[in-house]
Amino acid sequence: MLGFDRVRLGSGRFHLQADFSLPEGALVAVIGPSGAGKSTLLAAVAGFQPLAGGRISWQGNDLAGLAPGDRPVSMLFQDGNLFAHLSVAQNVGLGLRPDLRLSPLQITQVDAALAQMGLAGMGKRRPGTLSGGQQSRVALARVMLQARPVLLLDEPFAALGPALTVEMLALVGQIATKAGTTVLMVTHHPAEALAFAPLTILVADGVAAAPAPTADLLANPPAALALYLGSAR
Repeated sequence: MLGFDRVRLGSGRFHLQADFSLPEGALVAVIGPSGAGKSTLLAAVAGFQPLAGGRISWQGNDLAGLAPGDRPVSMLFQDGNLFAHLSVAQNVGLGLRPDLRLSPLQITQVDAALAQMGLAGMGKRRPGTLSGGQQSRVALARVMLQARPVLLLDEPFAALGPALTVEMLALVGQIATKAGTTVLMVTHHPAEALAFAPLTILVADGVAAAPAPTADLLANPPAALALYLGSAR
């Protein structure tokens, strides 16, 4: 379980609070107006954003004091963070060892991850020679290979077209469900939330609300979400 216990974030004029828990293996969308704090909430889980109060825990263990790399969390950002001078296989291998001194078993794991993403035989290529969708698959292969129980998606497919985005979200959902991974996905698009996540967290007016069934939330949105959806459609 991923717990937010009276969490407070922000300083100055920006404040965000969260007080809820997510079941292990949940697929959860995070939606709300721009600047409301969606990415900040994910950054707090990953360890990049300090807390102003409260605690975030995984399986009852407080994550405070753990560096980002020591948390049971992997994160996929908007730009994918691929290294142009490394091969596709090396970029994926970074998920196992930052120094890329991979064992034969780990090399096999990299090849298997690429095959799972539909990228078999592309390990020696450079990211710049791939399409946008293929680059997204490389970035996803790297974080999934880390096999951490919590995956954070901060609009990683925003640069892709609608069809490719749907394809990538289906792939994430398939892999995460099989592995029992808890996923939080920031999105600006209600259709993506509905297609991917049974639960959705609304972030608005300084509060990250407890997760609610996505279909119900979108069908009967509270005022803040209704206002946002009116501008998002």
